[in-house]
Formats: sequence, C-alpha cells, structure tokens
Amino acid sequence: MIRLWPGCKLFALLGLTIVTLSSQQSLAQREMLDRIIAIVDEDVVLQSELDARLLDIRQQAARANQPLPPAEQLEKEVLDAIILENIQLQFAERASIRFDDDTVNRVLNSMAEQNNMSFEQYLAVLEENNVYLQTRDQVRRQLTIQDLQRGLVNSRISINEQEIDNFLNSEMGREAIAANYLLDHLLIPVSGEDSTEVKSAKLRYAADLSARIADGIPLGPLKQQLSRGAEFPITGTDFGYRRAEDLPRLFSDLVEDMAVQDVLGPIEAGNGFHIIQLADKQGGTEQIVNQTNIRHIMLTPNEIRNEDQTLAFAEELRQRIIDGEDFADLARQNSDDASSVVAGGDLDWINEGGMPPVMESVIDALEIGNISEPYRTNTGWHIAEVLERRETDLSREYSRGQAENALRNRKFDLELQNWLIEIREKAFVEYVD
Repeated sequence: MIRLWPGCKLFALLGLTIVTLSSQQSLAQREMLDRIIAIVDEDVVLQSELDARLLDIRQQAARANQPLPPAEQLEKEVLDAIILENIQLQFAERASIRFDDDTVNRVLNSMAEQNNMSFEQYLAVLEENNVYLQTRDQVRRQLTIQDLQRGLVNSRISINEQEIDNFLNSEMGREAIAANYLLDHLLIPVSGEDSTEVKSAKLRYAADLSARIADGIPLGPLKQQLSRGAEFPITGTDFGYRRAEDLPRLFSDLVEDMAVQDVLGPIEAGNGFHIIQLADKQGGTEQIVNQTNIRHIMLTPNEIRNEDQTLAFAEELRQRIIDGEDFADLARQNSDDASSVVAGGDLDWINEGGMPPVMESVIDALEIGNISEPYRTNTGWHIAEVLERRETDLSREYSRGQAENALRNRKFDLELQNWLIEIREKAFVEYVD
C-alpha cells in the first residue's frame, strides 16, 4: 500500500479508495450534497469530498471491526485531514510536482498484485464499481504528497558529523548497520554409539560434500538431493537471515570473514560434522568497490552534423589518437561533454555500476590503454580509454552514509509534524456553514 503522510490519528483509515470500491449509491449521494464547505487558500473543499472520505473510513472500520470516534469528532478530524492534504497539493502544484500516467499505472499494477489479480482484472473491478477515475486521482494525489514531503522535510533536517559518530558508537547504531547473513547448513550427525571407523567415514563423507559444494554445487539443492538417498543421514537448519551474534556460536565467528557463496566445513562439533555456505548477505559496512578511471570524447549530432557524420568524426578522432595525437587535447577541442571537457575528457574514478549500461559493457571489455571503437548512448557517440583500474574500500563512507540515513529516518516524522503544523497555521482556511 502506498505510504501516506503521518499527522492524523485516523491516518490508517484515510487510505486509498481502491481498497473500498465505493458503491453507486454513494456516488449519487455525492452529487446531491455537493457544495463548498471550506475555502483553503486558492482552493476549496467540497461536501462530496468529505462524504466520500467518511464513507470509505466507515467501510474500512467495519471490515476491520475497529471502533470509530463519535460522528461529530470523526467528521471534524477527517475534514482537517482533507484541508491539510489540500494545502500540500497546492504546495506541490507551485513546485511543479506531477506524476504521469505510466507511474500511476505501475502503482495500480502493484495494487492488483496485492489483490491477486492481473492489471486488466483490477481495472475491470474498478470500472464495474464506478471508481476507476477516482482511484487514479487518489493514487496521483498520494504520490504527489509523498514526493513533496520527502523533498521539503528532508531539506529541513541536518545531520552533523558528531551525531554520526555518536550513532555509530551506540548499541542502536551497531545494530542498525549490522550485516544479516543467510546460511545454508548441512549436518552429518555423529552419536556416542558410532565407532571410530564410522566417525572417520562420516568425516570423509562430509569432506567430500564440502569439496563438491566448493566446486560449484549449491548446498541448498544438494541437501534436498541427498535427503532422498545419502550415504549417511543428514540434517540441516534453516536459520533465515540473522546477524552474526544471533547465529550459533559455532558459526558466528566464521561468517563475518566469508564472502557470498563461500563454503566452510567440515566443522566438527559434539553433534557431528557441519558444512555451511553463505548464500546471501544483507547490510553490513564492508564495501569493497571496483573502480575504473576513464576518459572519453563525446560527440552529439546537431544541426550541422548528422548521425552518420558524427560517427565518422568519432572514428577519425580515434584514429588520430592511435596515430599519436594527444587524447586530452582532442577532447578539449572537440568533446561535447561539458562536465569533462576542461579535464581533457577525464571522468575520474567511477564505481562499478555507476555508468550507463551500454558504456559499462564497453569499458568492462576494454584493456587499459586501448581506445574503444565508437559506441552510441542516448547522449551521442563516444570513444573512451581506460586509464587504470583498482579496488577501493569504501566501508567507512558506506557506514557513515548508513548512519546518516538512519538518523534522518528517525528525525523525519518529528520534522514532518512540525512542517505540517507550520503550513496549516500559515494557510488561509475559512469554514462555510
């Protein structure tokens, strides 16, 4: 469900109309009772808006078996929420925040999936209940308000370096940025009744399984296969995603040094021989990033140089560089990339995944010092050279970024409430009897 703005104790009930699918009777009532009930700055609130929202809330409360406040109090709180929404939408209009039909359709498709329907089936249900246009409008309004809040409220929040240091040194901070590990686990049990020969055979069997997994057979599928005909009985525990300290002590000190798909075992314990494979890892502060230092020349077709002429010029520049002319000089004289032209086309160090897909595929295949063939992106034709590659540890920057995000999230709701109070107090609102 789309996240609405906090700020009203009836927030959970002020959801999208798509959940309620209002009846035709309610639409008739809206037409009969339509009149202005409040003036809000340059806009108005209609009786039909209030009635529709009240009907939706009552229907949702009835389905959830939730109590509601007295009718007069409910009406006042809902009207206040509509007024606050109206003020925010006027802010968004002045800031030119808009969402196109494709974005709305993606949200509706997500709603359809949550209701176990196809997109077409969901739209048919909305049409059948005469709420299709209402639903699209409410989705667009909620997206707009969410985007407005994210932009304006975040601009009011400041996080200083001391706050980040304090958070990282706190228990809460360590928990917030701790990694979660997903372990695949296999155990060949050993009992006190096993002879020395049987224990040795089980150890050899465990070592063989560990080697097979390390050679590329994933532990998960292998465990299922072996459960139907293993040389010795095997078991395994589904740990789910856990932090290292929440795993059995036998594994907790090992997983932090494992990379995804790494295998360890046999690990001997009192109950048998264990094999573990790190299937996945989420979060954590370790961030070793592949970086590439490249430079390029970008040529964009224009009114005096068409597509074919631009490609031909790129090929000419490439050959001139190969013949000995300086790449940087030619970039300064000819490149249409304003961000790199002064630096002779140098884009500095770029993280893996930080380039457009077409460019990344070309750069990945390019040897250091070689000049690429001309390639096309949505900005024009390019030739590029890889100057250097390296691995960089960005763990410190990443952990501090994670801490800043956590602190920002903690401050967001309070700052949002303050902002909503401010804009409500500054707005002109007149109730019409």
